[in-house]
Amino acid sequence: MTKTLYFDCFSGVSGDMVVGALLDLGLPLADLRAALGSLAVDLGGVSADRVLRAGVSATKFRVHETESPAPHRPQPDPDHPHSPDDHVHGHRTPSHDQADIAHTHAHEHSHHSLKAIARLIDRSALSAEGKGRAVHLFERLADAEAAIHAMPIERVHLHEVGAPDSIIDIVGAVYGLEQLRADRIVSSPLNVGGGTVTCAHGVFPVPAPATARLLTGVPVYAGEVEMELVTPTGALIVTSYADSFGPMPAMTIGQIGYGAGDRDPKRHPNVLRMILGQAEATAPARRVVEILCEIDDMNPQLFGPLMDKLHLAGALDVFYAPVQMKKNRPGTLVTVLARPEDRRALSDILFADTTTIGVRYQEMTRECLERQVSNLETPVGLIRFKIATRAGHVLNVSPEFDDCARVAAEKGLPIKAVQAIAMKAWMDGQD
Repeated sequence: MTKTLYFDCFSGVSGDMVVGALLDLGLPLADLRAALGSLAVDLGGVSADRVLRAGVSATKFRVHETESPAPHRPQPDPDHPHSPDDHVHGHRTPSHDQADIAHTHAHEHSHHSLKAIARLIDRSALSAEGKGRAVHLFERLADAEAAIHAMPIERVHLHEVGAPDSIIDIVGAVYGLEQLRADRIVSSPLNVGGGTVTCAHGVFPVPAPATARLLTGVPVYAGEVEMELVTPTGALIVTSYADSFGPMPAMTIGQIGYGAGDRDPKRHPNVLRMILGQAEATAPARRVVEILCEIDDMNPQLFGPLMDKLHLAGALDVFYAPVQMKKNRPGTLVTVLARPEDRRALSDILFADTTTIGVRYQEMTRECLERQVSNLETPVGLIRFKIATRAGHVLNVSPEFDDCARVAAEKGLPIKAVQAIAMKAWMDGQD
């Protein structure tokens, strides 16, 4: 059985809705505050309270401009961490709808550069992996804005990179999802809403430009509600964490959490629903990034060391393919598969160690069989086997080639003979 989390985005998604739903699933608010560390001091206090959205009870996560002293109130019930006693009263400048990191909408927060955000995240109490994931999310957002405005990422306007409430929303979501430790995350198609939204550069149809770019390759639809339902922060989080998109997978439901948006339209619950349960074990699906470039003017001797360096830097796979390029020149297509958070470092290697002047990349979902390595004593010696399984069933078995080559050299046998002996030993052991 695998622990599965389902994002039910029937009413869209935003950063504060994600954090609210995580709190509703049981994430302690005190632990979230501790994880935010100095962020909650530098950027504003946080609170959570129960609200109704079209009759549906949900948790509303709030970020306040400053931490204001709360009036005397009864001590909160430790068994009900999301009771009204968690709410710290204070004013927050209203936004268009939900927290939005890439668009100013109507609020007048101060904003931060990408480098400043990275420094703020480094001061949080997230794990090292969580900090890297959070920084990567903001890099994705900055990349989207840079592409939209046809400018280098370093020149992206500050208000398009980070409002304080959105920084807290994203860091809080990273922490909450890390604590949830789901084996698999699936999302429904996203309801983006309808109508128009006022952004820093004018009035645009929903989804806004940054949101639309972040949703590339993701199933979406426009509902009847004439308002922005998916914000850049929401699109960023869901597309970065979801392994796949579609209907809710077959699973046994354990918990349900509701995170509330700001508005409360009639007959439409403005909430994000998270469903946590147990599903039958399947091959793990993960988000990966594919990095591509073509090269027709490089010494071919450099391709070998390049592949080694990319693997050492974290590439999941590297392969070359012959292509025909401009002016009918033969060239090489370089393809690198990697974790999204490793993209920038691997791109730096491609720029530094090859003659390419540009790379392309796109994120996609990769599904892999579960793999393990097992040692087996065969008639010709000890050989490692790679075993691939799905839902507990062995689908592929292969003796390690390097071991077969070593034994063949030691015994004076052809490698293919050693492979056959090893496979027979494996099959005999399954009787």
